[in-house]
Amino acid sequence: MIKFRAWDNECKVIRDYDELKGLTLDALDASDFKLEQFTGLTDVNGKEIYEGDIVEVWSNMSEPTMAPAINEIVSEDLFGMPGMFLKPARAHLIEPCLHESFGSKFEVIGNVHENSELLEEEK
Repeated sequence: MIKFRAWDNECKVIRDYDELKGLTLDALDASDFKLEQFTGLTDVNGKEIYEGDIVEVWSNMSEPTMAPAINEIVSEDLFGMPGMFLKPARAHLIEPCLHESFGSKFEVIGNVHENSELLEEEK
């Protein structure tokens, strides 16, 4: 199921799907809201992962002693292939590995609106 949440620019809060489902696109004035799409995945705690979330990622390829990588979830059109991707905090690259089959574990630790400092800590 395609669903969204929205960052309310005026009130500085995230509005969840239940708050949005009765509204029309006209009511969601683009200057007041930033829509963010659900990726279809949940993190290790069962929390839904949305575009704009900041996640820690543990990969099966990582050494057990390695710290998890911090990434932003972004929606991009990469070489004509739209999708959700991981954007590492320390790089300008995006990785098309936001998929459970890669064996990575994700934990939502914040979002770009309320916790942008989490991305800066990785620098």
